[in-house]
Amino acid sequence: MKHLMSLAGLSVAGLMLVSCSTQVKEANYQVIPLPQEISVMEQAAPFILSDGTKIMYPEGNERMQKNAEFLASYIKDLTGKSLSVQAGTEGKGILLQLGGSSENPEGYQLKVTDANVVISGPTEAGVFYGIQTLRKSIPVVQGMDIALPAVEISDYPRFSYRGAHLDVSRHFFPVDSVKRFIDMLALHNINRFHWHISDDQGWRIEIKSRPELTEIGSKRTETVIGHNTGKYDGQPYGGFYTQEEAKEIVAYAADRHITVIPEIDMPGHMQAALTAYPELGCTGGPYEVWKIWGISDDVLCAGNDETLKFIDDVLGEIIEIFPSEYIHVGGDECPKVRWKTCPKCQARIKALGIKGDKKHSAEAYLQSFIITHAEKFLNGKGRQIIGWDEILEGGLAPNSTVMSWRGESGGIEAAKQHHDVIMSPNTYLYFDYYQSKDVENEPEAIGGYLPIERVYSYEPMPKSLTPEEQKYIKGVQANLWTEYIPTFSQVEYMELPRMAALAEVQWTMPAKKNYEDFLKRLPGLVDVYDVYKYNYATHVFDVNAVFTPNPQDGTLDVTLSTIDNCPIYYTLDGSEPTAASAQYTEPLKLKENCTFQAVAVRPTGNSRIVKEDIAFNKASMKPVTMLQPVNKQYEFNGAPTLVDGLKGNGNYKTGRWIAFYKNDMEAVIDLKEPTEIQSASISTCVEKGDWVFDARALSVAVSEDGQNFKEVASEKYPAMKQDDKNGVFNHTLTFSPVTARYVKVTALTEHSIPAWHGGKGNPAFLFVDEISLN
Repeated sequence: MKHLMSLAGLSVAGLMLVSCSTQVKEANYQVIPLPQEISVMEQAAPFILSDGTKIMYPEGNERMQKNAEFLASYIKDLTGKSLSVQAGTEGKGILLQLGGSSENPEGYQLKVTDANVVISGPTEAGVFYGIQTLRKSIPVVQGMDIALPAVEISDYPRFSYRGAHLDVSRHFFPVDSVKRFIDMLALHNINRFHWHISDDQGWRIEIKSRPELTEIGSKRTETVIGHNTGKYDGQPYGGFYTQEEAKEIVAYAADRHITVIPEIDMPGHMQAALTAYPELGCTGGPYEVWKIWGISDDVLCAGNDETLKFIDDVLGEIIEIFPSEYIHVGGDECPKVRWKTCPKCQARIKALGIKGDKKHSAEAYLQSFIITHAEKFLNGKGRQIIGWDEILEGGLAPNSTVMSWRGESGGIEAAKQHHDVIMSPNTYLYFDYYQSKDVENEPEAIGGYLPIERVYSYEPMPKSLTPEEQKYIKGVQANLWTEYIPTFSQVEYMELPRMAALAEVQWTMPAKKNYEDFLKRLPGLVDVYDVYKYNYATHVFDVNAVFTPNPQDGTLDVTLSTIDNCPIYYTLDGSEPTAASAQYTEPLKLKENCTFQAVAVRPTGNSRIVKEDIAFNKASMKPVTMLQPVNKQYEFNGAPTLVDGLKGNGNYKTGRWIAFYKNDMEAVIDLKEPTEIQSASISTCVEKGDWVFDARALSVAVSEDGQNFKEVASEKYPAMKQDDKNGVFNHTLTFSPVTARYVKVTALTEHSIPAWHGGKGNPAFLFVDEISLN
């Protein structure tokens, strides 16, 4: 988890000027997020930021005074210079002022001349974002003055809601760590902190009318090791925030123009609360604060009037702590199994006249009753609810805002119903997913694969919405769930630098976005990370290796690059590459088995080593045609993935696997000339909880013309059982030697998930990797 190298030397070095007395280094306005408009005055003299520079703010405006003090502290952190802060609007220096031409309340103008730096905005928040741009423009350097080139910057955010979420229920982080998280948000122009403070594994906020919530519900006896392995660490675990501590965090965020949105997840994810108040559950308990991960079947009893009083008690105190317009009520992942057999819940369904239909069960509509109750209570107090996209099920409470996490479909549906939407799809914005395909050398994560490039590529405005419907997309948020994140250092590692990509998705207009340009600007922001000793991930500074099957030449072509075009060295014999190894100068064309390794060599230290085992067989790098479609969601590089000589690991989202859904895999490989083969094999990746199952059958057929095929081997496989393990499976068929040019390999998907699974009766995904012919 520690830095593998210092990256301070990677930033675009500003122009260094030398006068008679003092060295001067030039600022660079190409920051993250990229401002909307930057006009540099090429011929004008710069403003020289020196020890004597003053920062001025409007007299009597306490928020602007805080802004000025923040700017002074930032400049001291970056340069060591201690600038004076004073009220007033006259004189040479940095002037913060309200006003300007921006129509966006968070917009600002930054104007630099040789006499002054003026940051103006319609609100104190707008000025604060101008300060962040100036802060990130200043190079990290001690003992030098800073030349700020003459410039006019006009900037404003694309979205009004720019959020980041932190789960403190699975693992608890003290007040100082939460403040550090808020500082990270401020650096990235993020203005909403979604604080997940209750769940099955721990209740983390003091509720004075319900003291057992923290006395009992904040503590679990131990914690499962890994992914629900059945083994436990034997260590009691707990922690919660007093109301005074929570108010302190709210004020700390507000000073930085960030609103804290608390989440009390209901009616599911309540096992910690049920442990404290078992009478609120359908069975009456006893319950325990959950020591495993996942979704508990035990939820609030929707038929119990005491449940409604509990909700009112909790939310009544929450709104006294948190002044935010939004209060998050969760609504996600609420199993209905207890409600189906609970006399009170069934009586409530009957009393309300609820009927199930083709869209939803009666119990799903019962959840809407709970969410609507919470909404009415909060609306009566002048607040609005926000919830995960499951609150759509059973009918959406009238004034609800939907946070779409299960992809974008929930957000699209809510926008079509004219409800406000925050886009937060797990496929782009779940920062608890792995950042690297090399998961063996990463801290344990929940799964998935979300490199910074994919975060950056997210476009929150669905094309399926009309321009009028798109107006309901109010913002974007990334989420960090902490089942596998026990330390705050690891929080930083999972957030950074992906938060930089998020910031540009949230702030910068899409026409201004460019990933290659973003990578050029990123090292300057990383210099700032180094100042604050953030434990950021360094994957983006590793060698980027692109492997492309070349059927024409029969080679695997390897293209290498780095963010800063530094020297790259590689080996093919399994030895560790160093500066004494072969230097990469042009794409490599590999034709035989090897262990490929590459490293970027910098004066500040070497990158991590990229390593791939490449195994050729008779199908490798050959043309491949799919007779049935690859699933679009998991298409990655398509059919060539099956013959690229690269094996996938147990994470099906790395791009080394391609998926088939609602149809089978049927691949025809052109061996380009008659070739003798006597075996065929495929690899499959299984993750039953995600509806990813093994193949049900495998067959091989051969042909001389690519049209008429003769089957030479086949085998059927039993349906998977509940206790079958997840992971990588290999299936091989052997047969008498046969000579053919075309080989068709067919793998049947699981068309009906077995009854023991939550997805019973539905088709499963089949993820397939390498096809080997020998």
